[in-house]
Amino acid sequence: MSEEESNDDAGEQMPQQGGIKTMPFILANDFCDRFATIGFNANLITYLTAEMHLPLVEASNTLTNFHGASNLTPIVGGLIADSFAGRFWTIAAGSVAYQLGMVGLTVSALVPSLRPPPCRGEAVAVTGQACQRATPWQLLALYLSLLCTSVGTGGTRPCVMAFGADQFELGKPPRRRPGEAGAPRWSFFNLYFFGVELAKLVAVTAVVYIQENVGWGWGLGVPTIAMLAAVTAFVAGYPLYVKMAPGGSPLTRLAQVAVAAFRKRNVAVPDDPGLLHDDKELDAGVSTTGRLLHTNQLTFFDRAAVVTDGDMEGGSGARPWRLSTVHRVEELKSIIRMLPIWAAGILLVTSASHNHSFAIQQARTMDRRVTASLEIPPASMLIFSNVAMLATLALYDRALVPRLRRLTGHPAGITHLQRTGIGLAISAASNAVAAAVEGRRRRAAASHGLLDEPGATVPVSVLWMAPQYAIHGAADAFMDVGRMEFLYDQAPEGMRSTAAALYWLTMSAGSYMGTLLVTTVHERTRGEGEWLQDNLNRGRLDRYYWLVVSLQVINFVYFVVCAKLYTYKKLETVDGVSTGERNDIVDDQENAGERDEKGSDLKDVELQPLLLSDVTLP
Repeated sequence: MSEEESNDDAGEQMPQQGGIKTMPFILANDFCDRFATIGFNANLITYLTAEMHLPLVEASNTLTNFHGASNLTPIVGGLIADSFAGRFWTIAAGSVAYQLGMVGLTVSALVPSLRPPPCRGEAVAVTGQACQRATPWQLLALYLSLLCTSVGTGGTRPCVMAFGADQFELGKPPRRRPGEAGAPRWSFFNLYFFGVELAKLVAVTAVVYIQENVGWGWGLGVPTIAMLAAVTAFVAGYPLYVKMAPGGSPLTRLAQVAVAAFRKRNVAVPDDPGLLHDDKELDAGVSTTGRLLHTNQLTFFDRAAVVTDGDMEGGSGARPWRLSTVHRVEELKSIIRMLPIWAAGILLVTSASHNHSFAIQQARTMDRRVTASLEIPPASMLIFSNVAMLATLALYDRALVPRLRRLTGHPAGITHLQRTGIGLAISAASNAVAAAVEGRRRRAAASHGLLDEPGATVPVSVLWMAPQYAIHGAADAFMDVGRMEFLYDQAPEGMRSTAAALYWLTMSAGSYMGTLLVTTVHERTRGEGEWLQDNLNRGRLDRYYWLVVSLQVINFVYFVVCAKLYTYKKLETVDGVSTGERNDIVDDQENAGERDEKGSDLKDVELQPLLLSDVTLP
């Protein structure tokens, strides 16, 4: 099913459709979606160990594999949206699939025959020993429900951010000038992640409390109801949305360029890029904000745009598997140039995967009392990460950006890549703190004779873990927003849902790498001195954390090298206003490039975040 509106109607539909008025529907959908997702995922390790009676390592690997699948399906969803379905219908279908999965999870928690009987004794419940493990049929019911939620995320995650940005992309926001007064400005992506973290904060407080103190039936039922509200809110805004027509399969276009270049691998590339094939009419549907211009990198693929005998089909134009336009060649180049930067995010996800598994079990062994009658649920330690990210996002736009702008002269204060690099460095510090805290907890357990009593409470306050979560939240505020803005801005226009899916593919690859790392460490340290075991007091989780820190340092060096070598895409001017100029005044700081036959300026630009305060309200 394709979108009804086309780009040709954009000028007519802008007064009625799109803009800031669509944000409540889109962000409400994503808020409820994340509330439902985090409300279950935050405490999933507890459900698997305490309710399904799985060993800790197996439960941890199940968790990371589930996260990997949930973050792999967005690639398929992004391709479907960009190819033929469009973003609206992809989000709607994904939301329905997710709703079905949540219903299945709630039923599995309510029906006694779908879970094993409870263990006898608190200590046994913690260790998972001498408990009846979930049967294959019970696990099958659980995994099928998780599969439905994974399919659902494939429709929502790659499209929500791009769909939200579409509501402003067709407009031309007024140009910002230096020193212009006005209210604090929030970029769309900062606002999006702020809403996501707010949903997470509510989930890890209210939902986790219900799961720990009321029961898993209500603990999963509340997120299920929230997801139903998300679907309803999103569909209700249908008449208001700008629904951009899909531009055809991006994978097909990329494959056509690769095949054409390989066929002409022995053809010489002309020194003058102007001799390469170009077709503005053919590229119009995938370049409404400007065509990509020729770059001197990855010149092997330029052969796809060299015209040779047999490339043209009479009056019907070029044969796409033999001849591509410069814009389509540059689409492939842009994706290839982004991949090394994208890959640096994989280890970041791997390094954070233990926050939902080992760290929660670690918190369960510590003194969680805040007052005589109030205890912090282990999964609610994520509150510190959520609050830190919310605070960092607010301070970043309101306090840091104006000061950094004066210091660096860059309109956004720092570039997307610089923001990402800062996040990588802060994340490594988070795991270093985690290693130190675990060392302290284990020494306390040894000094009090608790090494062989995994169910006992170690006399160390769980609040010692708050700094590692808070630092990790601050890292995410830099890393997550920076990566998403980079992928969205530097991706070709016709591949933005696919580019957003690359963000989630990072999550998937990082989750699977987390599984591989945990499995490898578990196997290599098996026996006496085993690092990862059900009894954390006898394990050496601190050494695992230090290993992760070492890998992060190597990853940071790799990222810095890739960022130094990265070249931003070259984009032509549209209607006298360049893309960089439209979003900010970055063109005042760029050197003028060549001009095309119509006199358009050609710029090497880093696109700036779309600012909600730049959008004219209807």
